[in-house]
Amino acid sequence: MAQAALGSAGLHFDELNKLRVLEPEVAAQTAQLREECRAFVDKTEEFQKIVGSLIELVDQLAKAAESEKMKAIGARNLLKSIAKQREAQEQQLQALIAEKKMQLERYRIEYETLCKIEADQNEFIDQFIFQK
Repeated sequence: MAQAALGSAGLHFDELNKLRVLEPEVAAQTAQLREECRAFVDKTEEFQKIVGSLIELVDQLAKAAESEKMKAIGARNLLKSIAKQREAQEQQLQALIAEKKMQLERYRIEYETLCKIEADQNEFIDQFIFQK
């Protein structure tokens, strides 16, 4: 009867016979819910740590990829500049070859002219010697 009177007033005894405001079933459910919430919070924190480490890893990979991308762009630009330098050098060498060919032609004509002059002078010398 005392428990019923206390129960109607919203007071209850627990298993240790302590006076409680909540019913024992509600208190047990509250305790169970508290434990479930702690477990959920722990799992959520663990998940956040895993996600944080994954984000860090992805950031590191992104930085590494960006670095390699910059290296590749630099190498490509270097190859382009080397190709342009070779092309310019080839044009210079072609111009030098053309100049040397023209010089060779001038020397050939000059040689032929000198050979003709030598032949004329030898002929003149031979005629001069025969006249004496």
